Amino acid sequence: MVASLGLKLAGFLAIAGGSIPFYIANVPQPSGLLLSQGHPQQEANVAQGQLSNALRNEVRIEEREGYRYIFSNGIPDHDTGAFPNAGNPNTISAQQHTYRVTLTPELSGTTTIIRPAFGVALNGIPFEPGTGEFWNRDRSSNWRFEALTGFIDLGTDHHNAHVQPTGSYHYHGVPTGLVEGVGMAQLGYAADGFPVYGPYGYAEATDASSGVVDMRSSYRLKEGLRPDGPGGLYDGAFLNDFEYVEGLGDLDECNGRVGVTPEHPEGIYHYYITEMFPFIPRCVKGTPDESFQRRGGRHGEPGSGPPPGRRGNGRLPGEPGNRPPGPPRNRPPRLSDEGIYPPPL
Repeated sequence: MVASLGLKLAGFLAIAGGSIPFYIANVPQPSGLLLSQGHPQQEANVAQGQLSNALRNEVRIEEREGYRYIFSNGIPDHDTGAFPNAGNPNTISAQQHTYRVTLTPELSGTTTIIRPAFGVALNGIPFEPGTGEFWNRDRSSNWRFEALTGFIDLGTDHHNAHVQPTGSYHYHGVPTGLVEGVGMAQLGYAADGFPVYGPYGYAEATDASSGVVDMRSSYRLKEGLRPDGPGGLYDGAFLNDFEYVEGLGDLDECNGRVGVTPEHPEGIYHYYITEMFPFIPRCVKGTPDESFQRRGGRHGEPGSGPPPGRRGNGRLPGEPGNRPPGPPRNRPPRLSDEGIYPPPL
């Protein structure tokens, strides 16, 4: 597994025909690194010991039959900000995350936009780059707010994370609790099975001796005025304020590149979570596993079962039909309800 993040072998899980190793994540504590854009609400939301002693991180990673399975209760293994807070009215609660990725990822030759979950961290917390907030609350518009550019307060904490109405804690940017003092570190897996790193990588993609630097995305703000919707200058408030320029930075349109890594000295395609847009990649270059796709109705969580005490249907975590209840019908959506009305795939 990933030595740089301190993963340690915890035992063996018996299965038919033999046994397989399972691993428990032991991840360094957070550094408090903030985004380059600056997020005053992140500092305001920093608080130690926000999780009850009863809520402890549980994650298990298994490899069998050509796949890697990540089982998690969705509780982070680091401190969090205060939830609920002024920008996020939700409370962290245990989930039933089940994700699956191939052990032999391959580039498909196509680019696939994926939402809501791009991938999953080694501590079992999902990476979800997008938001559920649109300009003027118009879901038919093409103007979706960005979570980390400072124009909307979604109550993110100092790990660039916050909480869904279902209680699901998830990252919108660099998960600072996973990167302190580890240099180039694997943070998790994308939905197509390729590894996820960040925010640092080798200066030269094919040379592990070239030193470690901040990875630069190849996106920039568009110039001029928005043609419709909110109007005004492209300022980074919305997803469509940015454009990809090949070769502008170190990474491709999915925030990835082919190169060597500590875990793959022979070279492999891999993604980066960066401190600049797109933060978490918005697309994958391989074939995403269906476990990362939204299941059930409009309130379905990726790879998640219902809240505790609401199973009762005999299904395994992450199977269709396991979805949390919706919000009260008489309550309009709010900006703080990120993801409460997720867009169709």
